[in-house]
Amino acid sequence: MSRHRTRHRRGKCLPPFRGSAQALLAALALLLLLAGCRGGETPVLTTQFIAFDGAVDVSIVGMLKQEALDAAAEVEHDMLFLSRTLHAWEPGPMVRVNELLATGEPFAAPPSILPLIRRSQALAVQSDHLFNPTIGRLVRLWGFHTDEPECRPPPRQQEIKRLVGAAPTLDDLYIDGIMLQSDNPAVSLDFSAIALGYAMDLAIDDLRERGVRSAMIAAGGNVRVIGDRAGRPWRIPIRRASGGSVLAILNVSGDASIFTSSDYARNFIYEDKTYHAVIDPRSGYPAESIRAATVLHNGSAALADAASTALMVAGVSGWREIADRMDIDYAMLIDDAGTLHMTPAMAERIQILDQDADVAIAAPAAEAAVER
Repeated sequence: MSRHRTRHRRGKCLPPFRGSAQALLAALALLLLLAGCRGGETPVLTTQFIAFDGAVDVSIVGMLKQEALDAAAEVEHDMLFLSRTLHAWEPGPMVRVNELLATGEPFAAPPSILPLIRRSQALAVQSDHLFNPTIGRLVRLWGFHTDEPECRPPPRQQEIKRLVGAAPTLDDLYIDGIMLQSDNPAVSLDFSAIALGYAMDLAIDDLRERGVRSAMIAAGGNVRVIGDRAGRPWRIPIRRASGGSVLAILNVSGDASIFTSSDYARNFIYEDKTYHAVIDPRSGYPAESIRAATVLHNGSAALADAASTALMVAGVSGWREIADRMDIDYAMLIDDAGTLHMTPAMAERIQILDQDADVAIAAPAAEAAVER
């Protein structure tokens, strides 16, 4: 990824001087200079581009316009690069990696992929492998290896059972320097449950290197923010389970990420039943009982991205335990009946717009176990 930086530096525009008249002129000149600089600043500059199969908005606060445009252009360049590199089914580096993994032989992996694998391995363990980017073959079997899945009958149970029985996980991957290998031929990498968050984290790191203190990157209702919006918190809408109107608002500032996994992002309907792309690696079928899971995390978008998937897969009975394992304090899940399940911290922070919503506030898993 590019690390070239072009910075605008303000020089000393006035030479040393003495005398009251000269001092007055110099002071006036300095005021005009500062006024001109402030006039060139933009409170919030927002640009948009297409990456990760959707629109990405980048908002940068309080920078000179050209500096903000340069910073946004680099974010676009780097996120487009990762979007192409990490795509699991379009021809490119990831498709080739999966072909080589299937051979069982070691090979030199693209350097841009290895850090993501290491990050994902740690998060997979935290989630008890409910976040599992190695089930690409299951994703393909269901027909979710496309932006617009076809309406068709579900896969045969025997085919699903065979892939689940192979039990691929990231523990089946071995890294030695730049060499990558797997001893499980069922491993097929699909990082769609973390790639966007990972790319946002890298983009925010780049913006910070440029001196940006306040910015937001948003895509499909998922956001990564630093700082605030010109002195006010960023107001983030949370959609209803249907993906339509706004259910709630979260005000965030500082260093924060909000990610949602849901059954409306990529799905198809067959005989009045909806099948969605959040696959439970334990059953091989789309996750049940939860329609949407939203995670607010003070920090990494990659963690929030992976955790939202893991909580949705864990379901009504298991999400509290996974939230504790992944150190998630702020979570809200919408079940099949429309009930909002929240951690106590999220209940205190979120603004629910529907006053008639059925809300269930869950104690931490450890406390719930003691109560039982």
